[in-house]
Amino acid sequence: MPIKLPSDLPAFHVLTREGVQVMDEDAASRQDIRPLRIGLLNLMPKKIQTENQFARLIGATPLQIELSLIRMSEHQTRNTAAEHMESFYRPFSDVRETGEKFDGLIITGAPIEHLPFEDVTYWDELCAVFDWTQTNVHSTFGVCWGGMAMANYFHGVEKHMLPHKLFGCYRHSNLAPQSAYLRGFSDDLVMPVSRWTEMRREEMEAQGLAVLLHSEEVGPALVEDRARRALYIFNHLEYDSDTLNEEYQRDLANVQVEGAEIQIPVNYFPDNDPALTPQNRWRSHAHLLYGNWISEIYETTPYDISKIGLESTDLRG
Repeated sequence: MPIKLPSDLPAFHVLTREGVQVMDEDAASRQDIRPLRIGLLNLMPKKIQTENQFARLIGATPLQIELSLIRMSEHQTRNTAAEHMESFYRPFSDVRETGEKFDGLIITGAPIEHLPFEDVTYWDELCAVFDWTQTNVHSTFGVCWGGMAMANYFHGVEKHMLPHKLFGCYRHSNLAPQSAYLRGFSDDLVMPVSRWTEMRREEMEAQGLAVLLHSEEVGPALVEDRARRALYIFNHLEYDSDTLNEEYQRDLANVQVEGAEIQIPVNYFPDNDPALTPQNRWRSHAHLLYGNWISEIYETTPYDISKIGLESTDLRG
């Protein structure tokens, strides 16, 4: 089944060219099924790139998906055209006021990890989002800073600043092969990482959180918060093949301006040579993870979407 997107959203045309099944509103209305409603609270500066990355993954399942783009109500982006935001995004305040419910919600990262959580300009509203997920969202997926923020808000787990940026492709171990979210996963896998902070395994497990994927080099990567019907991933399986290179080139450009120390992404370029094209070694696991997440939602969400938040708070009862 395809993912339902507005026909004039850039992701519609990008995914169509890639062979991903997409449909517009007219085509979707002719199918006598209930699509899964998935929200994307996009906190990243490059909105369109992020839309493409997540739409690509959740649109590759056998189910019909209706993707809704959500933004913080007062925060104004400087990296995406106002016309795009006005055409395709709804402020969270509107979504909450209308009482809408979602089968799933993805909360992205944001390039603000150097700030204490409470110093983020939209922190109060984001906390309201977190509370709202407990009554209006069946399953929430927090990505990178978004996942750290959820773990901090719900469980008081602290993020720790690192002496240097974790940047590159790192091997991770599968600690829970029996997990439905890791169905089909290898015993170990490569994941792109780009962050200055970490959350520690022992501190998360002390709060009853289950670490599913872990790296000896960069710490926990995927964490299940069963009580909150949530997953937290601190790394970036959704990244395109060239995303780390784009970040590297951006950092190189900033050297002349800020004098920042630049490191080549670890284990990313062939032979550690930035002149060579990097190979994507994580795409299959990205599709597995998000496909498994969508599958779990489909199997456990109420058919009557209005009952989300009123039935069992546990995805498996």
